[in-house]
Amino acid sequence: MDPDHKQLVQLLPLLPILSELARTEHVTATAELLGVPQSTVSRALARAGAVVGTELLVRDGRGVRLSAAARTLLPHVDAALAEFRHGLDLVRQEQDLVRGRIAVSFQHTFGEATLPVLIGAFRGRYPLTAFELSQGARAACLDELATGDADIALTSPVAPRGRGLASAALYREPLRLVLHHQHPAAGRKRLRLEELKHEPFVAMGPGYGLRSLTDAIFRDAGIRPRTAFESQDTHTVRGLVSAGLGYSILPPGGLGPGIHGPRGTGLGWVEVAIESRQAYREIGIAWRERRNRELSSEAEPVRLFREMVLAEGPELLAGFIKGRS
Repeated sequence: MDPDHKQLVQLLPLLPILSELARTEHVTATAELLGVPQSTVSRALARAGAVVGTELLVRDGRGVRLSAAARTLLPHVDAALAEFRHGLDLVRQEQDLVRGRIAVSFQHTFGEATLPVLIGAFRGRYPLTAFELSQGARAACLDELATGDADIALTSPVAPRGRGLASAALYREPLRLVLHHQHPAAGRKRLRLEELKHEPFVAMGPGYGLRSLTDAIFRDAGIRPRTAFESQDTHTVRGLVSAGLGYSILPPGGLGPGIHGPRGTGLGWVEVAIESRQAYREIGIAWRERRNRELSSEAEPVRLFREMVLAEGPELLAGFIKGRS
């Protein structure tokens, strides 16, 4: 072992004692502050002096004072300890990071794949990060974000900027006509809404993102739908269509079109493209906007999750989107 390195190995355990002794200049007081016997401090002084090759403390009456050599050495001792403390702080911050919690509010339709894809990518890097999930209507998601109950919101349409909220679009996906699998137009590739204007429509309830989108599609087509049912859940909407109780407009379904139910029940649905320039939805992320002085108070996991979603979300979701288009 290199002689200088050997000296460092011998001195390192003594550095906290030397630093505290330089402050108190009293062996007994140093021992009490460090919670060690006085003899431990005395032996540490002797060992340190032997390694350095000169006395570090000079007795002065009942106390001690630093020697000239010690006064030269002590600033470097304190700097080394400060650097080590900084390293400990970084380690503790990283531990806090992976054990942090992120509150996400999202619309029901994103629970099937969009949100799991994003969380899966993040947990692959920070596996101990916990997520608190809340799902509901678009309006409720944005309310939770505004009140601080959520850190991140996934909505469609994308939340407008303002009132302390920031947002960004992630991707868009088509909206489809959902018909009973025995509907006369079930085999068609595309349909105009005018062809269904006299049939019952199964809608999402007011306040839901899909409701505002379907309302816009009908306005663009210049027709008013014959709303027969309003639901708060897209699975229920598909169920009603599957039972032949009307048609609807929804994002592509995860199960895929076909018969979904016991044989002989007649349950099933198919998806058909809509001839409309409004037949899509744009999905986005929203978060509370912070001023520069508030940034330091933002939880690190929240910031990292938001940055990952903004930078990598569209690419992460590309395969999923293509499979549903």
